[in-house]
Amino acid sequence: MNWPRAIAHVDLDQFYAAVEILDFPELKGKPLIVGGKPGSRGVVCTASYEARVFGVHSAMASTQAAKLCPHAIWRTPRMARYAEKSREVRAVYERFTDMIEPLALDEAFLDLTGSIKLFGPPETIARRIKDEIFSATGLVASVGLAFNKFLAKVASDLEKPNGLVIVPPDPSAAEALLAPLPVSRLWGVGPKTAERLAQLNVKTIGDLTRLDAEFLTKMLGAQTAKHLLLLARGIDARDVESGDRPKSIGRENTFATDLRDREEMERELLAFCDEVAATLRARKLRCHGVTLKVKYADFTRTARAASFEEATDVADKLYAAVVDLLRTKVDLKGKGVRLLGVAAHRLVAENESTPTLFPDEHALRLRRAAEATDRVRARFGDGALVRARLLEGRSKNTGTPGERLPAEE
Repeated sequence: MNWPRAIAHVDLDQFYAAVEILDFPELKGKPLIVGGKPGSRGVVCTASYEARVFGVHSAMASTQAAKLCPHAIWRTPRMARYAEKSREVRAVYERFTDMIEPLALDEAFLDLTGSIKLFGPPETIARRIKDEIFSATGLVASVGLAFNKFLAKVASDLEKPNGLVIVPPDPSAAEALLAPLPVSRLWGVGPKTAERLAQLNVKTIGDLTRLDAEFLTKMLGAQTAKHLLLLARGIDARDVESGDRPKSIGRENTFATDLRDREEMERELLAFCDEVAATLRARKLRCHGVTLKVKYADFTRTARAASFEEATDVADKLYAAVVDLLRTKVDLKGKGVRLLGVAAHRLVAENESTPTLFPDEHALRLRRAAEATDRVRARFGDGALVRARLLEGRSKNTGTPGERLPAEE
């Protein structure tokens, strides 16, 4: 089979839950939910398949998940540990290609076109990647292989868990695969567009391809109509973008009870800065800026930013800047705080960071301490080392941590 282009989408099955089960084997086979605990405004990050049979899914409100699966076991996310396992998986990818586009800790596109001469047919490479991920990390992946990104992404989701779906480089095979799928599978079809299409009796991708293009343009606009019709026919010309640097790395939480005490707010921000800094170090990134996000009880919001002359991945520096913003740039006006967030931005790779002429010895000591903490937490869990200030107890908050935060509008 001739593959002019071979793109794989690799998706780690129930990733956060799978890591918890690896570390705590007694959880295997039980309904497990990783995310904000019940009784809060938090959300589900990941649910094991045993919990999903009850209707639990990621981004669902924790209170709803608890009602659907009241006997579930709940775990608070351990982002540093998940980042560590993600790096192990990345090392497997790099055995086969350097054309890697991460979408999150648990999924990535791989361009295997240039690997065919070295490793054989794309089908063989895809199977090897699955096998080696499991051998190296104990994690199970579902893989979609196709001649473009859209089809690979769709394919990886069709036979979860532990799936391998191959879409041959044949337009007719792509259309046959897509035709029976719901139109919501197309990128760009959100609830409103899906509702409009349903009014036209368009329920599947095949239904969409049978619509007159001019009519669809009148209904949805030229750009949207063209985009959807191309995808519906399995056409996607986008390349795998191997630059894997995100625009920002953040952590935010919506609180079960609105915060009014500044000391409590600052304690939460310290915990957030710890997590953001750990993620930066795990991804070998540093930041030149940090943003504080505040949403009040009345749902109004504000954001304030600070800059660093020398890029950093140390929580103490992030925290000092964020607390200064809270104290000097945010007027609470007696309003309760519903949500707090911290985001590192203007990211650079570790080896792109230019040191100052006269190194800050205190900053160097802080970074060595942070690296030592990372090693301990990676081996014994996030709770192995905790700042004394955080032992005082944190607010019962549970948002979705890390980079994949469902927006709370």
